[in-house]
This record gives sequence, C-alpha cells and structure tokens, in this order.
Amino acid sequence: MQNGIFQLARPQNEHSMNFATGCPEREALLSEVKRQREKVVEIPLVIGGKEVYTGRTVDVVEPHRHGNRIATLHLGGEAELRRAVDAACAAADDWAALPWEDRAAVFMKAADLLAGPYRFQVEAATMVGQSKNLWEAEIDVCELCDFLRFNAYFLQEIYRNQPGITPGAINRIEYRPLEGFVAALTPFNFTSIGGNLACAPAVAGNVAVWKPSTTATLSNYFFMRILQEAGLPDGVINFVPSRGVDFSRFVITDPRLAGFHFTGSTEVFNSVWREVGSHIERYHSYPRLVGETGGKDFIFADSSASVDALVSGMIRAAFSYAGQKCSAASRAYIPASLWPAVREKLHESMREVYAGDILDPHAFCNAVIDRAAFDRIRACLEDAAASPEAEIVEGGGTDDSVGYFIQPTVIRAMDPRYKTMVEEMFGPVLTVFVYEDKEQDEALRLCDTSTKYGLTGAVYAQDRAAVLKISRALSQAAGNFYINEKPTGAVVGQQPFGGSRASGTNDKAGSATNMMRWVSQRSVKEVLVPDTDVLLPHMK
Repeated sequence: MQNGIFQLARPQNEHSMNFATGCPEREALLSEVKRQREKVVEIPLVIGGKEVYTGRTVDVVEPHRHGNRIATLHLGGEAELRRAVDAACAAADDWAALPWEDRAAVFMKAADLLAGPYRFQVEAATMVGQSKNLWEAEIDVCELCDFLRFNAYFLQEIYRNQPGITPGAINRIEYRPLEGFVAALTPFNFTSIGGNLACAPAVAGNVAVWKPSTTATLSNYFFMRILQEAGLPDGVINFVPSRGVDFSRFVITDPRLAGFHFTGSTEVFNSVWREVGSHIERYHSYPRLVGETGGKDFIFADSSASVDALVSGMIRAAFSYAGQKCSAASRAYIPASLWPAVREKLHESMREVYAGDILDPHAFCNAVIDRAAFDRIRACLEDAAASPEAEIVEGGGTDDSVGYFIQPTVIRAMDPRYKTMVEEMFGPVLTVFVYEDKEQDEALRLCDTSTKYGLTGAVYAQDRAAVLKISRALSQAAGNFYINEKPTGAVVGQQPFGGSRASGTNDKAGSATNMMRWVSQRSVKEVLVPDTDVLLPHMK
C-alpha cells in the first residue's frame, strides 16, 4: 500500500568533468571513442519493447571522417509507424494509472545510469556520430541527466498546485495525461534534446512515438536502451527511425495524436502545423503543438563594452559545436568606435581557432553534420567572397576530402540586410555589421526587425544605462537574453530555454511551463453533505 507522501527535493545540476590532459576520465572516454569508431552497430526500431529490423537500411557515418561507417540504421515505413502508434496507445492506460512517483523513479534511475555506467558510451556515440568534442559531448549528457531529474521535480510542483477551500466540500485538480499519444520529432545537434522530447511527456503519464534524427541515432539508440534498463514499460516510448515524410503521413495525421514535441527547423514545424490544421476535424482532441525552431541569434555591443569579454563571447557563441546550436550567435552589431580593437582582438584570438577531428584536443570545433549542411554553408561563403556587400575577415576555408570541415569564419557585412545577417545558417559563420555610434537606435531597430526569429541574444555593455536601453529595445527579439555573456549554454533549472516569433512556441524546455503542456486538468468538487432543498432561499 502506497500511503506515504512522496516528495522530491529540487535536483542539483549534474556535475560536468573538464577532461584535463592526463585525467583518467579523459583516457577512458577516448578509449571508448576509438572502440566505437572501429565497430558498426546495427540499429533497429523499438516498438512495444521489441527490436524491429526492417531491412530498409541507411549507413550512419562519422561527419569528421565520412568514409567510416559506424552504424547500419533500419528505417520504419507505414506498417512500423502504425504499429508504433498502436503500441503506444495500448500501453497508455496502465502507464497513466501508475503512481506518479513510480513513473518518476524510472527516469531518475535512467539519469543515474546515464551519469554513471553508461556515461562514456553515450558521450562517445555523441562524439563519433554527431561530431562533438569531449567538452560538448560531456555537457550534452549532463543536460540530459538534468532534464530527466528536473522534469520529475517540476511535475511534482504542478501537482502541488491545488484550488482553495469551499466550506462543506473538497476541491481538487487532477492533472491527467493527454488523451492519445505524443509524437516526438528530435534533432541531430543535442543528444539531450533527443531524449527529452519523448521523456518529458512520458513522465507526466503520456505515451510517445519518437522519431530521432538519422544523424543522431547512435547516441539516441543507446539512450533508448538505458530507458529500458531503467524499467520503462514496453510501448510507453517507441523508437522509430524513419523518413520525415512517412512520419508526417502516418503518425502526425493519426486521429489519436494528442501532442507534438519538436526541435528543428522552422520550415518543418510550419509544415507539421499545416498538416495538423488540414486534418483538424479528424482528431479526438486538439493536438498540442510544442516546438523550438530556428534562430538568427545576435550579439549587440555598446561602445562601453569590454573588448576582451565581447570577443570571447563572439568566438565561443559562434563557433562552439561548429555553430550548430540553436542558440549559436550568427550576427553581431559592433559600434564603429569599438571595431578596430575588436577586429585586432579577433585576429589575434582566431589564430588558435580551427575545425578538426574529434580526437584533436586543440580543435575548437569539429565537422558540420553532413554533406547537405557542408554544401549549403560553402555556397554562402563563396557568395560572400564574391560580393561587394561583404568581406571575409577571418577564416572562410572549407574541406570535405576527409570530413565536412568548415573553418570558423567571420564576415563583415556592409549592408545590415546582407543575407548572412538575416538568414539562418547553422554553421561556424559569424557576420558582423559595424554601425555608427550615433546611429545606435537604428542599429537596435535593425537587430529587432531584420529577421523573423526570436530565440537568443546578448548585450555587451559596461554602462548600466546602455544595458537597460538595449534590453528594453530588444525585449521581443530573444526568449533567452544574456547581459555580458554569450547567448549560448542555457542550463536546465537555471535558464529555461525557448523563443518565440519564428523560433517556436516558447514553452521553455527544462521548466514547469513545458511540463504543463503535457497534462490536462480536471477540476473535481466533492460535496460532503449534499443539499436536499429544491427551492433557493430567496424563493421561500
């Protein structure tokens, strides 16, 4: 009998290792990387707890060494996707009926397994499959641990929210899972997001059909196995690598769709929104669409900014993980009075900044994710090199002979609406516009209105009045805003992450706001002694 009052303490963020030269953890992780580079993993679908091998396969390669195959991925089609939805719905009642603390225990155990015995396995898979260096893989896995623990805690805080007292009655709110299943469509760039988009709804009692990105399936598959080891019942989360068009046709349009949890491009989210809208009459309930999408994240500098802090923020925000973070800075507005010093400091600092293999400890970043990304970014750099409206001031090199390497690049745009100032690139490219100091108001207007996005941004200024002015002017331009800090690196439980405009629904991953999207409230009033009168007092 479970009659105690179960309570979770607020979690501590998972401690991250720094992998300094010579530490045993560094050697252990690099050893696991070398082991995984020499092995080809066969990745199945997981439907209703069973591994499914379809025979329709694609190769998964290392982006930084694209000649090396690390996995053979089986893809699901119509039959498998429909089976996954059926399996999820078949598991729904039993999973929802499980006491919430037992659901939470599954994900808390998964976090401990991930942080402990499987840490280096998932980190190495993130490195070889998604081309992350040791540090980026480490903070990725730490973030997934944080998501698992904090989601359970935030759910508890939601459950605590109960109505006031009515004399002679008991009032309560029940927080039910959604009626149906949640579709989770996850990106390549964060193992943490891959796991979180299915797990956040699941801890609240929902069931999910999870389509991982093809280029992140190795780390995502290893995490799926961790969930199973942690005691996740069969069918609660179904792992279904597949083509996006098939997922849309056979999962998104299913009448039982209750929610869609997404991180990826604005265009894909828009297409799903249209798909749902065009089938709205067929759904059993209005599906909840939760998405974090594109960004054209900015750094805005005031003339009072510290040059050293500004340049550090520009380089780290723009080039970490080859600029493939949703929050990566890709445009900067620098006052003319500061530009000569910034330009000199950039040149000095970027002599140490280059893209290389994941086993090169001095490489600042690694390869971009695949051929399509490489070709798209290279075309933009070629256009900039030939354009009178732009100047490549640092970097610009590309090489795909071994891996998809784009060298960290700084472009100076003469036109504030030059395409690399306004179009999302998702690569290691930062475009700078130098504005006249006296025209700061116009520069702020350009920063606010030149793009359709509103994800992250930063201001660098020592003058407090300038900080306030710029923060106010850009209040709608970023859902995560940083003062004298780079606009990347949001931490679960500290800076809930998300943006609006064309950057998504701003439901803030890693917060109670996001968890509220995966519950449906039922208000219950129980009268202790029912009234037996028919006539109202004023009628007597």
